[in-house]
Amino acid sequence: MTKPVTILYFAWVRERVGAGEEEVTLPQGVDTVAALVAWLRGRSPGHDAAFASPALVRAAVNQVFARQDTAVGAGDEVAFFPPVTGG
Repeated sequence: MTKPVTILYFAWVRERVGAGEEEVTLPQGVDTVAALVAWLRGRSPGHDAAFASPALVRAAVNQVFARQDTAVGAGDEVAFFPPVTGG
């Protein structure tokens, strides 16, 4: 059995998705952050709204900032959040 991926949503991403966390089993071919985002957009209208402008959402895989081509696999934790700014 394949371990699920834990997905965490923060700030307005969480508000649009309607949940702070979910566990999913990745379908075949969903193996990067970009592929995960594309797949998530089809899960619900809230997911689609959250990822409508991918440039406005940052990702971390296993608590390390990730690019769109970062690999994602079974058992990983992926977090999505708005860009962080400093003052």
